[in-house]
Amino acid sequence: MPKIKTHKATQRRFRVTGGGKIMHSKIGKSHFRRRKPPRVKRQYSSDVVVDPTNRRRISRLLPYA
Repeated sequence: MPKIKTHKATQRRFRVTGGGKIMHSKIGKSHFRRRKPPRVKRQYSSDVVVDPTNRRRISRLLPYA
C-alpha cells in the first residue's frame, strides 16, 4: 500500500491536539487590528475547534496527524 500524501496547505492551517481535536486560528486576525478593542484582540489569540461537519474532510487531508 503506498503512502498517502499530506495536503500541505491544510497542514499549515490546522493542528491536532493530544486528544484528537482539530484546531484552527480565527479568520480576520490581522485585519484592522489597531481599531479593535483589546477584548476582541484577546479573542483572536486563541484557537477554535473545527466544526464537526468539516472534521472528516480535514482529517482526510491530514492522514498522519
